[in-house]
Amino acid sequence: MNLKNIIQSQYESALEMLAESIQKCPDDTWNNPADENPTWKIAYHAIFIAHLYLQQSLENFVPWEKHHDPETGVPFTRQEVLEFLIFVKEQVSEKLPDTNMDAQSGFDWLPFTKLELQIYNIRHIQQHVGELFERLGSRDKVVLNWVSLPTKQEN
Repeated sequence: MNLKNIIQSQYESALEMLAESIQKCPDDTWNNPADENPTWKIAYHAIFIAHLYLQQSLENFVPWEKHHDPETGVPFTRQEVLEFLIFVKEQVSEKLPDTNMDAQSGFDWLPFTKLELQIYNIRHIQQHVGELFERLGSRDKVVLNWVSLPTKQEN
């Protein structure tokens, strides 16, 4: 297995864990007004940043077609967030094979290589997955699963 395949596998595993937290989130927790950062906003943020850092640079970034500023207070639906997650999984498959891992990140605030950017990006996804797992597990007693390797999709 080559390095890009390993990185892709870990992206897919992290995104599967995020998808499970979105799918199993109770409706009253999805957009709970008592939460400073509602569940939908945490999930959307994790996916948005993953999408951003899969691009060659900020100048190459085109937001997802259904994007709107989450700060407007208009929540994304669970279905919209899952649709965006699927789009980003496809971006992983499309963009990683052609990524020069020795090149600079493409983002001036991240002074490291594309290889390190991939690890950074996966860690960011997992940070928010952990946050959602903790929220759903402690508050809602939702049991969520660790994903070591992505589920293989049948074509």
